[in-house]
Amino acid sequence: MKTEQGIKIQLNQTFPLTIKRLGINGEGVGYFKKQVVFVPGALPGEEVVVEATKINPKFAEAKIKKIRIKSPHRVQPLCPVYDQCGGCQLQHLHYDQQLKEKRDIILQSLERHTKLAIDKLDIRETIGMEDPWGYRNKSSFQVGQKDGKVLAGLYGLNSHQLIDIDQCAVQHSQTNEATSKVKQILEELRIPIYNEKSRKGIIRTIVTRVGVQTGELQIVLITSQNEIPKMEIIIEEIQKRLPNVKSVVQNINGQKTSLIFGEETVPLAGEEFIQETLGDLQFELSARTFFQLNPVQTIKLYNEVKKAAALTGNEKVVDAYCGVGTIGLWLANQAAEIRGMDVIPESIEDAKKNAKRHGFTNTKYVPGKAEEILPKWVKKGWKPDVVVVDPPRTGLDGQLLQTILQVKPEKLIYVSCNPSTLAKDIQTLSSKYEVKYIQPVDMFPQTAHVECCALIKLIK
Repeated sequence: MKTEQGIKIQLNQTFPLTIKRLGINGEGVGYFKKQVVFVPGALPGEEVVVEATKINPKFAEAKIKKIRIKSPHRVQPLCPVYDQCGGCQLQHLHYDQQLKEKRDIILQSLERHTKLAIDKLDIRETIGMEDPWGYRNKSSFQVGQKDGKVLAGLYGLNSHQLIDIDQCAVQHSQTNEATSKVKQILEELRIPIYNEKSRKGIIRTIVTRVGVQTGELQIVLITSQNEIPKMEIIIEEIQKRLPNVKSVVQNINGQKTSLIFGEETVPLAGEEFIQETLGDLQFELSARTFFQLNPVQTIKLYNEVKKAAALTGNEKVVDAYCGVGTIGLWLANQAAEIRGMDVIPESIEDAKKNAKRHGFTNTKYVPGKAEEILPKWVKKGWKPDVVVVDPPRTGLDGQLLQTILQVKPEKLIYVSCNPSTLAKDIQTLSSKYEVKYIQPVDMFPQTAHVECCALIKLIK
């Protein structure tokens, strides 16, 4: 019997390391005495001296003490609080190289979780952005207070210290401006700011969202209780200083929780939603509606789905995890019928409204789980030709994978935001399905996230 090799690295030990590749969270990966070491901030090809900060049985984590040989792709991060905030992981890597490394992250996942011949797969170059900054249409910044000054930002890396973010480099300029002005108003009017430790105070979070195509702004104040002092003045000042604001909403979350939104949402001024456009489609975004955070890249991603589907007008299409119907509606004018399902009933109501507003009569939306609904449809004689899935980070439900293997649609188009779960699901499906190609799309420049659209076909 082989015994597990005892780890040779000691805590706080300093040692040299050559970085081989980027890990799934954007950290540098190297090997010291055959032991895997993860180093945040280190880049492939660099020779660094590191100090071990954490020892796990299978790997160690370390921090850079010194860079002996620098990567030619290393750049100065744009953001002044980049190293403290943790919201981005790759600002120190040139953007062209980020796109290459993201493709490599997909390759690593396939190597780790599948038995496929990786060198024979068609993994395409990552589709990037012309301008990889200021793309996020929504920000959720925690609010805090220090010496009477109101702060808004994110909690630091592995800490509970609030980093005040004035101009987030990946946020849309209008959301940055809106957060900053709301912060000023709260400070001037001395509105009580929520304190997590004492659980006193009122304002917890400022959420701002912009319709990138329409310029409309929505501001959501997340509070610990129903009453907000000087409410009329706050609204008046918001409307005066931010003329593009179309919707001001309050959401009440009195729980001790890391979840941002509570159950109760109250409109304060203007509409309950803002409008946004994606291609030829219009959407109404209410405070809690999920909508892609990077509309520019969303169009590129959905066009990849359309290309992979290659519909002729005769196909029956299932849009599993359909949300408010975005992907299905993108394909609706080329399909015989679109049927979508989602576990969130409000999303299904929105999907129905969205289909109606755009005059589509070939759509049907039902609340529930795809793995429960799809077999019922098949039993009644309705079998899909194409199934599109866009699951959460956890990947496809095991039961849904079995359903797909039983129903055997000709094509599966898998939109993934997590290469590891995509790879695991591809392996499960590989008894009956083959991967035609994987197209990575960079939805979140400056971060380690990578989305992709995989075309998976039934083996004939």
